[in-house]
Amino acid sequence: MPGIKTIISLSFVLAVGFLLVILSCALFKVYYPLLVVATYVLAPLPNWICSRCSNPDDFVESSGNAVLDLGRFCTGFLVVMGIALPVVLYHSTLINAAAMAMSIIGGLLIYGTIISFGMFFQEDQEF
Repeated sequence: MPGIKTIISLSFVLAVGFLLVILSCALFKVYYPLLVVATYVLAPLPNWICSRCSNPDDFVESSGNAVLDLGRFCTGFLVVMGIALPVVLYHSTLINAAAMAMSIIGGLLIYGTIISFGMFFQEDQEF
């Protein structure tokens, strides 16, 4: 069971990620990079929903895990979109290079923290 130090450190990293994304918007007065936050917050949802919809029974052999694969694909799409969106905004000259870098780094910190919270605080399911 993770302790209070884990919670505090993950919260600090999450705050730094949000700070970088907000600063990438506020310093340059262009608020398009805030879309990165939405993509990284929504990224774990398809994986979580599809893992709940899949067949959790270990005793029945299934031919495939199409639902789990769909969830992983949608999660991967959203993560790649969170990285590619600032690059596309920079390429179309809507934001500058510093805003792009801060937005990508902040977004990756946000997503990494969300995944870390999920890993540290998931419950072990036993029969």
